[in-house]
Amino acid sequence: MTSEINHPDVLAEVTAAFARYEDALVHNKVDVLDELFWSSPHTLRYGATENLYGYDEIQAFRASRSSQGLMRELLRTAITTYGSDFATAHCEFRREGSAKIGRQSQTWVRTAQGWRVVAAHVSLMG
Repeated sequence: MTSEINHPDVLAEVTAAFARYEDALVHNKVDVLDELFWSSPHTLRYGATENLYGYDEIQAFRASRSSQGLMRELLRTAITTYGSDFATAHCEFRREGSAKIGRQSQTWVRTAQGWRVVAAHVSLMG
């Protein structure tokens, strides 16, 4: 691979976008969550209980989701950038009051509008 892995400037950009996403997630800032997902029928999100295909399904899910119980603790986060326009972000988390460990994976791509999630997956360990 000829692309540079984790160029400091690119890594800082994606880390900031991920932190903005995390803040929006736990504070139910639906407008920011919508902004940070790529507005495309090709975007997908596999959640703990749902499979969402396309931006419209993801947006509808966010709009109808309860704002209760969203706080979580990040246990481990790994962000890797590949070149200047592609990155992955993975984290392990625990929701308040739960012993279960959750996992989240995101694929980020730099678009004309900035960094956007083009694919995401959330799961819980038993």
